[in-house]
Amino acid sequence: MKILSVASAMPQKRVRNEELAAFLDTSDEWIRTRTGIEERRLLSGDERLESLAHQAAQTALSRAKLRPDELDYILCANVISDYITPGLGAVVQGLLGASCPCFDLNAACAGFIYALQAAQGLLKSGAKTILILCAEMNSRLCDWTDRRSCVLFGDGAAATVVASGGEDFLFQMTAQSNPAVLYAKNAPGNSPFHNPWPAEYLTMNGQEVYKFAVGAACSGIRALLEFSGLSTKSIRYFLLHQANLRIIESVREKLGLAPSLFPTNIQRYGNTSSVSIPLLLDELFQGGKLKPGDQLILSAFGAGLQTGNCLLSLA
Repeated sequence: MKILSVASAMPQKRVRNEELAAFLDTSDEWIRTRTGIEERRLLSGDERLESLAHQAAQTALSRAKLRPDELDYILCANVISDYITPGLGAVVQGLLGASCPCFDLNAACAGFIYALQAAQGLLKSGAKTILILCAEMNSRLCDWTDRRSCVLFGDGAAATVVASGGEDFLFQMTAQSNPAVLYAKNAPGNSPFHNPWPAEYLTMNGQEVYKFAVGAACSGIRALLEFSGLSTKSIRYFLLHQANLRIIESVREKLGLAPSLFPTNIQRYGNTSSVSIPLLLDELFQGGKLKPGDQLILSAFGAGLQTGNCLLSLA
């Protein structure tokens, strides 16, 4: 599998920490020191997630010099969109004018890496070109009176075109069922045969998530290096899910590596769930910081609790 292109599309509205302090018991210093976040992008007004996903997809296809009718599959990593069904991938397929099969998967913040692994399997079975969409609006899941969670998340979309060729990506994936640590329940509905649960916003045990994330990322990265026989000196960048700057720094310190190997953009976007790693990839590509032959390790964790780690070489 090889990456042909990456693109992203973000909401227009920038919300800085100071704006949140106007209606929450918080401050810019409180948010920065605990998360590293300075601002985030949020869907507002008439903006729609499907429009952002469509925009990112169009740009990625243009950069890959492909038409929508040349796609063999569209895979969409998504937690919440305007529809429960159809999936967001099917909605964007129509906007693109594509005719290929498509499906959505929900691996929370690890969704991009899960989608990459699924794409590699499809390519091995005969597909030639696949569009991976990541599009999230987790700000809609938050309780905007709770400073512990609502300050963390941002919205956005990213698209990656992958194709057959190059070298196999190496994956290390895990799942450790523990829904109580991080979850958001669906609407209870009004079935007369069901005792509905009370409506709840996104709920997170921050300390438990921190401990899990640091341990899982370190073990996943070490497993990839051991299996591949590579050392950390062979890796151009380690691209970690942008959930919290403290988590990224803790992983880096435990691995004993330099800050320059761990690029970040959480300062400007917050936690964009499955979008965060392809968004970071897009910035690195557009900034001229990646070249053919560079080896990258991607590492993400999310609700479930699920993790995805990937070692790849750019073709």
